[in-house]
Amino acid sequence: MTRYLLSRVGQAALVLWAAFTAGYLLLQLLPGDAILIKFQNPELGLSPGQIAEIRSYYAPGSPFLDYLRTLTGFLHGSFGYSIDTGTPVVDRLGEALPETARLASAAFLLALVIAVVIAFAGSHSRTSWIRGALLSVPSLLVAVPAFWLGILLIQVFSFRLRLVPVIGGSELQQLVLPVLTLAVPVSAPIAQVLARSIDEVSTQPFVPVVAAKGASRWWILWRHVARNAVLPTMTVAGLTFGELVAGSVVTETVFGRNGIGRLTEQAVNAQDTPVLLAVVVLAAGAFVLVNLVVDLLFPVLDPRLRAAS
Repeated sequence: MTRYLLSRVGQAALVLWAAFTAGYLLLQLLPGDAILIKFQNPELGLSPGQIAEIRSYYAPGSPFLDYLRTLTGFLHGSFGYSIDTGTPVVDRLGEALPETARLASAAFLLALVIAVVIAFAGSHSRTSWIRGALLSVPSLLVAVPAFWLGILLIQVFSFRLRLVPVIGGSELQQLVLPVLTLAVPVSAPIAQVLARSIDEVSTQPFVPVVAAKGASRWWILWRHVARNAVLPTMTVAGLTFGELVAGSVVTETVFGRNGIGRLTEQAVNAQDTPVLLAVVVLAAGAFVLVNLVVDLLFPVLDPRLRAAS
């Protein structure tokens, strides 16, 4: 088990390093110059020498040395300073992260609930047309653009029904529509894989044996089928968690929330590469952490994997 744990942690560290390196290289290839965009403004009154001094602070020496300096800073928890605001990147992330964490956590839990309801109701419906309709819902949800869904929800629940205020309102009211906007597309792949897994497990030989012992249909479903069907679903759930960070960019922009997504939008407009690189590493870290937890839970839920590890 110790070898299995060390192997997964080592793979997670390798993924983080690869994400940092790829993000650093791609950001260096972006057209334009963030330093000139920010500081070559006649109103600031900076001379070319002062601008060159500022540039030397953000990118001293050769690109390779700058890469090593940036990597060393990230390893020590220092993400540098924002070109746009001049404040530490850590402070900007600290201000934006709680909002996105609340939004992503609530959306992920709601997505799991939606996926479980669709998958179990569709897989065990006795009516064929209801089963077909329910199992086709995930394909429809995947095709729904997040920005369109967010605007539609605002139009219906805020302007038409006046149930959720657009401006003001409690924290819970401000969270309802963004969570729903983010959860609906994420729930679709989870529901698809869970429904397929339920169908596959239901055809296994142990299911008729348990039924012959007098177990009810729902007891077999929740006690035996669900436990075996959840394993591949956990993998997909971990993978789709990364979509919450990408989806938050659109969702937080539509609903005007000041989170990581809104921070990313502002950093892209200003070509604030230190902030963008920190966001890339943060998103990769969240993705890696969730998938590491999923990998470590597999041996706990499946005795065969525990014996092999």
